[in-house]
Amino acid sequence: MTFLNQETIALHTGQTVDPVTRSRAVPLYQTTSYVFYDTEHAANLFKLQESGYLYSRNANPTNAVFEERLAALEGGVGGFAVASGQAAILIAILTVAQAGDEIVATNALYGGTYTMFSKTLPRFGVTVHFVEGSDLQEVEAAINDKTRAVFTETIGNPSLQIADIEGLAQVAHRQDVPLIVDNTFATPYLSKPIEFGADIVVHSTTKFIGGHGTSLGGAIIDGGKFEWKAPRFTSFVEPNELIGNRSFVEAAGEKAFITKARFELGHDLGATLSPFNAWLFIQGLESLAVRVRQHVVNAQAVAEYLVEHDLVEWVNYPTLPGNDPNNLVEKYLPKGAGSIFSFGIKGGLEAAKAFINNVQLLSHVANVGDSKSLVIHPASTSHSRLSTEQQLASGVTPGLIRLSIGLEDIEDIKNDLAQSLQKAAEVAQITK
Repeated sequence: MTFLNQETIALHTGQTVDPVTRSRAVPLYQTTSYVFYDTEHAANLFKLQESGYLYSRNANPTNAVFEERLAALEGGVGGFAVASGQAAILIAILTVAQAGDEIVATNALYGGTYTMFSKTLPRFGVTVHFVEGSDLQEVEAAINDKTRAVFTETIGNPSLQIADIEGLAQVAHRQDVPLIVDNTFATPYLSKPIEFGADIVVHSTTKFIGGHGTSLGGAIIDGGKFEWKAPRFTSFVEPNELIGNRSFVEAAGEKAFITKARFELGHDLGATLSPFNAWLFIQGLESLAVRVRQHVVNAQAVAEYLVEHDLVEWVNYPTLPGNDPNNLVEKYLPKGAGSIFSFGIKGGLEAAKAFINNVQLLSHVANVGDSKSLVIHPASTSHSRLSTEQQLASGVTPGLIRLSIGLEDIEDIKNDLAQSLQKAAEVAQITK
């Protein structure tokens, strides 16, 4: 049965009730390997001539439920769950690019992604050109014959720049390259990039998908609509002896990308998601809609509270007046702009440090999307490996504080912010 609504998809898609035990919950298949019927069965599995499980580095029944469920939520044709969000991005990029190729990326990115693109990928011979994502002409001008993908984030971290996904997809497709979108901050509950033309979606499932700060993981979702063809993507269309001298397009059709990602990079890099973590992420998906709705309510209330606070200089949250200069919120995020935003405190850097050092309810951690409220100073942590110029291009200033608003009672969150702001003002010797 096919389900149409997200709340139902998140609870049921991908699971076939176990015929032996009739277990209602998805079983945890904590196994490394699977018994083959015979040598022919084993050979067919390894050459993708038959579906099934051969080794949990490639696929696992618990992981498969999670992958299918998340793919359905995103509107994709298939998914591949991996060990972290960083692994998801790396595998997605290296599935389409090799030494000598190039990627075009918008510059409002998470610091870890920016570092991967600017430092690590060049070691593999892949060059990344950073562009201003809101300038579609600049994006298109950066694409050349060596380009293999355009990459962006639905909501930039921590700039909160909202990507014009449809515009970027049109630019990418005119040049015959796919658009890859990191949808971690929005989740499929708030935005579905594939509906606007994105070809591949990646997630750090560590964040909202898991929702409780207990498990590392990532996922890649294939939209199934991109036409993989030579000369840019010969590895998709040329016969491959490892899969019976067929091409990935021939062997997998609309799932060519995700199949290639799983059986090449997934297999060779070994960035496997633990079945136990997949099982935990399934629990997270079941409450995703309920949690994200309340995250948005709480974040909006906190943002509005801080706007009016005498010790706050500015607040950057897309649904506040004047904070969506390109008018993209209504189109891409009609249910809300998530629970993560940034603000600046009077007194600059020293006051920002004092604020973070004095929170009591909020947790000072390197994470977002937890059910608990979190805070961090990006310039000295997540984006500290970037130069000053790169930080500014990513939307990071020295005094910027990033909040991830959780599910606590809103008055308790406000009270903690108030007492910490007051202590920061005392340190910086600021009067209202």
